[in-house]
Amino acid sequence: MSYNKTASITAETINPKVKIFDYEPCGEIAKYAERLQEEMDNNPGSRPFPEIIYCNLGNPQALGQRPITFFREVLSLCDNPALLHRDEARKLFSPCAIKRARRIIESLPGRDSGPYTNSQGIRSLRRAVADGIAARDGFPSRPEDIFLTDGASSAINLTMQILIRSQEDGILCPLPEYPLYSASIILHGGTMVPYNLSEDGDWGLEIFEVKRCLEEARIAGLTVRAMVIINPGNPTGQVLSLTNQEEIVEFCRKEGLVMLADEVYQDNVYVKDKKFHSFKKVARSLGYNENDISIVSFHSVSMGYYGECGRRGGYMEICGFGDDVIGEICKVASVTLCPNISGQILTSLMMDPPKIGDDCFETFLAEKDDIHSSLVKRAKTLEDAFSSLEGMTCNRIEGAIYVFPRIHLPPAAIKAAKAEGVPPDTFYACRLLDATGIAVVPGSGFHQVSHFSIKLVQRREKKNPLTSRGFSILLLLVLYVYVHMVSCGFLAVVVFIFL
Repeated sequence: MSYNKTASITAETINPKVKIFDYEPCGEIAKYAERLQEEMDNNPGSRPFPEIIYCNLGNPQALGQRPITFFREVLSLCDNPALLHRDEARKLFSPCAIKRARRIIESLPGRDSGPYTNSQGIRSLRRAVADGIAARDGFPSRPEDIFLTDGASSAINLTMQILIRSQEDGILCPLPEYPLYSASIILHGGTMVPYNLSEDGDWGLEIFEVKRCLEEARIAGLTVRAMVIINPGNPTGQVLSLTNQEEIVEFCRKEGLVMLADEVYQDNVYVKDKKFHSFKKVARSLGYNENDISIVSFHSVSMGYYGECGRRGGYMEICGFGDDVIGEICKVASVTLCPNISGQILTSLMMDPPKIGDDCFETFLAEKDDIHSSLVKRAKTLEDAFSSLEGMTCNRIEGAIYVFPRIHLPPAAIKAAKAEGVPPDTFYACRLLDATGIAVVPGSGFHQVSHFSIKLVQRREKKNPLTSRGFSILLLLVLYVYVHMVSCGFLAVVVFIFL
């Protein structure tokens, strides 16, 4: 008997869609950073820095952001219901957390956090989310329209599964983009229709540009089904004005496009002249209801002041879809059985946090304000630092948790990058990592060359590299790479800053 000795699966025989897309935040530079960390673990002192500082992902707690006490207390009690019957519980947990945990446990299947739940999420937790949306927007929200999900990413993927039928279906996406969108569109067999944000206009969204891209896509034979809007912006950090949002709503309504509103940074707004408004609120304020426009909005426990990335909690609210479509979405959601319960609980707490009069409110508010004020300070510090450099420009950081400066590299650096077969911003990011241990994402990973993305970092208690002094050192290390480029003839002038 003969056997086929050829490998049953190879890189050439896997789904070709998998090979097409890139996800640079976890790409080659991130992998190289992990190899450097392993090298330093095995050979301490081998590099001129003690550890890798991962600024390539929005991962706040990995960089020292403390979790919110109320959230963790409730989670702990829900995972250990027996604690509620012990006298020590009243010493270890706030009455507010005990009361909330009791209420949540009563709604869990089997009164435990281990079983499967409804595929759409536990109804009482969806009710808490819907009530939180209604309080935020001033317009009703129904638990039937809420899907609790394993982070916003799974909600976005689920939406793409529903919308995309073939390669002839297009999805409008902003450039620079969060690469989850292009990856999801490719994997589900659709076509991304990019529209450019205006860097000279503080990364604003210009309707005439979106209209141009839509018309070109339709001429090319595509059926454009939806438009992605990220507000506040990732990786660009802008917050859309209310007027701009109204223009977008009117455009999508007129063109029959589903609005895909990525609103996961709604609690990350740092400037006094901008406020977050959900697209649902904007549409309802203009007098449009679910019969006039379809909106899917996404939110997550990963960002904001919560930073619970690894808990994988989030939701999507679906407005303007018929009950038959909602039924089909439920069917697709049921393939993964249910979202994880910890994420569901955290999502409900995010939308229904402690309020005035609760015994834990002052502690909760102090923790929240401390995190927010720290991010405001760091946003301004990084903005000023990069704007002060010859060879870099940086728009105002209005929200989200990213800085996205532009690098103006001279011909010598561009030539060196070309010789290595990489984009210039990747060339810079690699040298920044080698020299300082700081991992960033090159702008080309967001389909925007000559930029890089760096996350707003938080302080860390243990090794303390990101306190006020350490934060200044981080910036000076970035400048060090520029100084090195000057010595190699790559950059003409560098302006030093001292913090």
